[in-house]
Amino acid sequence: MKFIIEGGARLAGTYSPQGAKNEALQVLAAALLTSEPVEIENLPDILDVQRQLDLIELLGARVERLSPHRVRIQAEHIQPQVLLTAEGRSLFRKIRGSVLLIGPLLSRCGEAYFPRPGGDKIGRRRIDTHLLGFTSLGATLSYDSHQEVYHLVASRRLRGTFILLEEASVTGTANLLMASALADGETTLYHAACEPYIQQLGGLLQRMGASIEGLGTNRLRIVGQPKLNGAQHTLLPDIIEIGSIAALAAMTQSPIRVAHVPSEHLEPVIRPLRRLGIPTTLEGDTLSIHPPAIYEPQTIEGDILTISDHTWPGTPPDMLSVLLVVATQASGTVLIHQKMFESRLFFVDRLIEMGAQVVLCDPHRALVIGLGRRAPLRGIRMSSPDIRAGMALLIAALSAEGRSYIEQAEQIERGYERLDERLRLLGAQIWREEER
Repeated sequence: MKFIIEGGARLAGTYSPQGAKNEALQVLAAALLTSEPVEIENLPDILDVQRQLDLIELLGARVERLSPHRVRIQAEHIQPQVLLTAEGRSLFRKIRGSVLLIGPLLSRCGEAYFPRPGGDKIGRRRIDTHLLGFTSLGATLSYDSHQEVYHLVASRRLRGTFILLEEASVTGTANLLMASALADGETTLYHAACEPYIQQLGGLLQRMGASIEGLGTNRLRIVGQPKLNGAQHTLLPDIIEIGSIAALAAMTQSPIRVAHVPSEHLEPVIRPLRRLGIPTTLEGDTLSIHPPAIYEPQTIEGDILTISDHTWPGTPPDMLSVLLVVATQASGTVLIHQKMFESRLFFVDRLIEMGAQVVLCDPHRALVIGLGRRAPLRGIRMSSPDIRAGMALLIAALSAEGRSYIEQAEQIERGYERLDERLRLLGAQIWREEER
């Protein structure tokens, strides 16, 4: 499937973000921690969420889609062994979020089988933090090289302990938080991630009966419970999508509002845009973007502006691709430093083909010489390599002169629900191939 884009149109209107993709994959996994029903609302109707639900159903849980954005899960009887089957291994490898099922399976059933998870091809994505944490909780790890499957076993209940995480991994923190909720005794997770989605997951676990202190900090204290109960949960709006739409407004010089934003969590995605010279205002739960014709990066004493990803509340890694695109039309030079993944910046080749001036210094750093609106980007034919780079290329195409084609657009749709329809409501000229 491909997107066809006629670039150069000015957009206007109000955009409503979907529920947060990354949070959805975590809280869906948490439903495996109890035999009672867990109901989740504001769920994005996207491919990665559907695949996570397929995995949960394959494991033996009952999944009811009450509406496109609401699901009820009841995991009375689950069978970790199904992940040894060809179907289980294949489905597990299709999304990165499948790794989040390991902690609940291990703590609830005493064992977990899993191949290496899949997801975007953006470089090495280690799971050491997860595995070291599970073994610290008392699990035994083995690897079957013939089937290429890991096996974790806890002969008794997992045992609470002090764990210093190798890195402030969001999925690692989520996995160990879920596993610790049913462990015997007290667990401390230090150097934990403190993203809003971890706070949301922790809130759900507390409503399920878990004892958790320190949410929003890098030190979590969990007292394990013998069992957890059912609960209801509503997802936050997707922060990365909100930041991406603000970037789209900047590139297309369009006054756009984004409604129903989680204002208390928005600063880390809006601040780098302000540093690029894009003014925004926040009134209640509505974000307004007021892009100037020419925007100039904010620097101190004429230094080159450097934007890099950090653990929360720093700039999220998922924002770096769209920020790089915004920098292509800044009036000044910007260094984009993507620290986490060594393949995430390779999409800049397509931006260079569109007319951007970008020097890829190494796999982690790109120097962007902003065009300052002196020359627009031009439409080309390209492919989406992953969710976030695909969104960045789509933003570039909507701002460019002429027609662009983005093949493998299903990569983008793994993270964004009905994106073409919602962008057309703002005035964007974008179609699926079959709609032309």
